[in-house]
Amino acid sequence: MGPHPAVAAIRLAVRRVLHDILTDHHSTTDAISHERPPSPLVLVACSGGADSMALASALAFEAPKLGIRAGGVTVDHGLQPGSDLRADEVVLRLRELGLDPVLATAVTVGREGGPEAAARDARYGALDDAADRHGAAAILLGHTRDDQAETVLLGLARGSGIRSLSGMAAVSGAGGRYRRPFLQLDRQTARKACMAQSLPVWDDPHNTDPAYTRSRLRHEGLPALEKALGKGVVEALARTAQLSRDDADALDAWAGQAEAAVRDNTGLLECAKLYALPPAVRRRILRRAAIEAGAPAGSLFARHIEEIDRLITGWRGQGAINLPGKVVAQRQGGRLVIRQG
Repeated sequence: MGPHPAVAAIRLAVRRVLHDILTDHHSTTDAISHERPPSPLVLVACSGGADSMALASALAFEAPKLGIRAGGVTVDHGLQPGSDLRADEVVLRLRELGLDPVLATAVTVGREGGPEAAARDARYGALDDAADRHGAAAILLGHTRDDQAETVLLGLARGSGIRSLSGMAAVSGAGGRYRRPFLQLDRQTARKACMAQSLPVWDDPHNTDPAYTRSRLRHEGLPALEKALGKGVVEALARTAQLSRDDADALDAWAGQAEAAVRDNTGLLECAKLYALPPAVRRRILRRAAIEAGAPAGSLFARHIEEIDRLITGWRGQGAINLPGKVVAQRQGGRLVIRQG
């Protein structure tokens, strides 16, 4: 008799990702050395919740069969009383699964961008440090199809454009460090897999706290949409994410190819040539130029790009535009100058 269907589903998802990681690792090491490459290390980011515990169990089961070393890391955000004890419990559970190395790392969460964004930034910083310190080839994240649907709705509410609607990528981070095996699986599958394996899980009270936007969306917004539109909303939103990502990738590639043609010999952007481009391509070039000049990507919003764009499409002699990061954009003699002021 085989494993529970939910257990089989999470293991298959992880196995596919591990095969990809192994292929990438071998191709990279083969280019450097003709000797047999060492076994790569893959870490799982685990909070102790159902999604990440299911992911940890699948990694512990599948990695040894492929000759991959498997470890884990849990991040203590310090936002709740006893969070350090909770992190110690997660470390113990991961070690019981056979993962090694396993570590807990504490972070200080700032305030920039709101509590959710600040916690996310601190968490990814800690995960990057852990991967660098241990030489990990990849870090697995337990985001599910439900998380993807929520991310798409949050992007829609912000009006941030097609890239925001594309949600989370299956592979992201520097060198493809972050992998998300569960984006095609729902949250219930992960929870059922934990129950079938008698894995203890911790339900973060922040996930039900209405003070957090994602929590309200999860417990109020999505159920209301399903009540109004019928079942299948989550699947449709996740499908929208993939279609949007394909479109955004194509437009980014187009903008990358077009950028060289709209710069003059000194590297300045020529307004007339920018005007001739489709708006979606032109605005990508403008955004990239602003970031290259020093504007923080996370603080550069659609309204900023629209203001720069009006220097091209609605020129009435207006003055310079102030952007995040003390960057200034202005039109001078038919050229667009974007620099730190």
